[in-house]
Amino acid sequence: MTESKTPLLDTVDSPADLRELEAKQLRQFADELRIETIDAVSVTGGHLGAGLGVVELTTAIHYVFNTPEDVLIWDVGHQCYPHKILTERRDRIHTLRQGGGLYGFTKRAESKYDPFGAAHSSTSISAGLGFSVAGDLQNKNRRVISVIGDGAMSGGMAYEAMNNAGSMDSRLIVILNDNDMSIAPPVGALSAYLSRLISSRPYRSIRQLTKLMAEKFPRPLRKAAERAEEYARGMLTGGTLFEELGFYYVGPIDGHNLDHLIPVLKNVRDDKAGGPILIHCVTQKGKGYDPAENSDDKYHGVNKFDVVTGEQVKASSNAPSYTKVFANALIKEAHKDEKIVAITAAMPGGTGINLFEKEFPDRTFDVGIAEQHAVTFAAGLAADGMKPFAAIYSTFLQRGYDQVVHDVAIQKLPVRFAMDRAGLVGADGQTHAGSFDIAYLGCLPNFVLMAASDEAELTNMVATAVAIDDGPSAFRYPRGDGIGIELPDEGQPLEIGKGRIVREGNTVAILSYGTRLQEALRAADMLGAQGFTTTVADARFAKPLDEDLVRRLAREHEVLITIEEGAVGGFGSFVLQFLAGEGAFDSGLKIRPMVLPDMFIDQDKPEKQYDLAQLTAEHIVVRALGALGVDESKVTELPARA
Repeated sequence: MTESKTPLLDTVDSPADLRELEAKQLRQFADELRIETIDAVSVTGGHLGAGLGVVELTTAIHYVFNTPEDVLIWDVGHQCYPHKILTERRDRIHTLRQGGGLYGFTKRAESKYDPFGAAHSSTSISAGLGFSVAGDLQNKNRRVISVIGDGAMSGGMAYEAMNNAGSMDSRLIVILNDNDMSIAPPVGALSAYLSRLISSRPYRSIRQLTKLMAEKFPRPLRKAAERAEEYARGMLTGGTLFEELGFYYVGPIDGHNLDHLIPVLKNVRDDKAGGPILIHCVTQKGKGYDPAENSDDKYHGVNKFDVVTGEQVKASSNAPSYTKVFANALIKEAHKDEKIVAITAAMPGGTGINLFEKEFPDRTFDVGIAEQHAVTFAAGLAADGMKPFAAIYSTFLQRGYDQVVHDVAIQKLPVRFAMDRAGLVGADGQTHAGSFDIAYLGCLPNFVLMAASDEAELTNMVATAVAIDDGPSAFRYPRGDGIGIELPDEGQPLEIGKGRIVREGNTVAILSYGTRLQEALRAADMLGAQGFTTTVADARFAKPLDEDLVRRLAREHEVLITIEEGAVGGFGSFVLQFLAGEGAFDSGLKIRPMVLPDMFIDQDKPEKQYDLAQLTAEHIVVRALGALGVDESKVTELPARA
């Protein structure tokens, strides 16, 4: 029988079990929790570095606080893998990010230990304050802990929440997981001693007494005394910014040293004073796993990998990723046009802007997790003659929507939005699926909207966006690899608002917007086998709509099917609106729009997600035959998918 690598972890099924351990056992427990986290992610892939950095912090929080009665909220939920192992989900941890398995972020529906879901950043303090105030109003005797980190403090929403919390008496504990700072001597013994001291009840009591005494002073002296105490603490601990926002600051402390963490957390837990408190923990992303520690990105997001060597398993493909195609196309355009600049909101690797930065470091701007600022920053650049490309995931751009409307669209500024992760995204699930951008941008005046059907089209759309200099534009493309089509040496601008016919027929017309084009072509083959010739068209543009193309397809075919990787209200709705205005339905036109269903689709392999969404070739055929009135029982068996 093989000896377990995690004998102590094997005895702990829940935080309640953890709290039965002796404090001296916690070091071993944390080491085993790290081993289990590495082992799990090596099988499933996912976010590794951030989770490894909070193993000790996760252990300490659940050991000191009475979770789930005490509310624990994780910011940027990809830090939560050790938390999931510890909170009654270890037996399912190898289903992480798989169809029907555990979600890669926190999720309310998954566990009582996940009181608030998070896959986008900078939300934990706002949500935590909500829980804290709700607890006060309902007389609940509990603590609320918000853990924010891995860049989330670069998001302005965190400071909005802190500003609000600092003006209130509600008790909120914020733990800043600072993994951007090295663990140096300032985070050593002296800092740990000071943190224990200033978080202790005697110190807090003395501080309160001092404040009460100061209130007896004349106003100028009282203010001077308060500022002296505040800035003296700021000089010792570096927390003046947080103190100014109304938080009682403790730290910085070594987030990997349990002997430092446990006493401070206990002091904070037992303190009865009102108002918010911030504990500044310094951690190391990828801690305890050499390949992660030595990697530039600290193994932020990984494929399956070999635990011993750290070598990741790469899916075999002869085609480049859409992300890389976009980056390379933009680099070629930037060599020809020095006004082109690139902007990302803390996702340089995910958007391909890291490749652009290697060529043009002075023309690349990573603004942090601040999509609102990114959009208006791009608007300012455009207003003064530059050609900004804001490379932001479709779901992340949602966070800057007011700025898109007010600062870009109304002013007709030529900001170019490159929207990665369009459509369904596999393992990242519902929070990262680009389902809504066609609808939320398509309703705005002055926009040009494009969707690439393959990587060659994406190259041309980058060139098209460069050429559009009289208003905003956006183009969308999916996560993953292209289809392997030959790429042009350089992109050629497309005629604005003009699609293309890919295949001619006369019974059914399929008008595709985006990368469902390959499924449309396959459906055409299947329909052809049944004797129904099919036209397949690539719309290219949702706005302005190619009205001549739509009019022709409607006039010359018995059935028109539109298909897109987006929610209702997008491309198909634009087509329906146009045809209704033209009176096309008066003569009995049969049209079937195919869109993502009115639901959030959980993580799974993309092909399974699209099958669930009923956006595959087989589903196109069923819709076409149904519109034609064909009895499906009499249809020859459809060919199997290759």
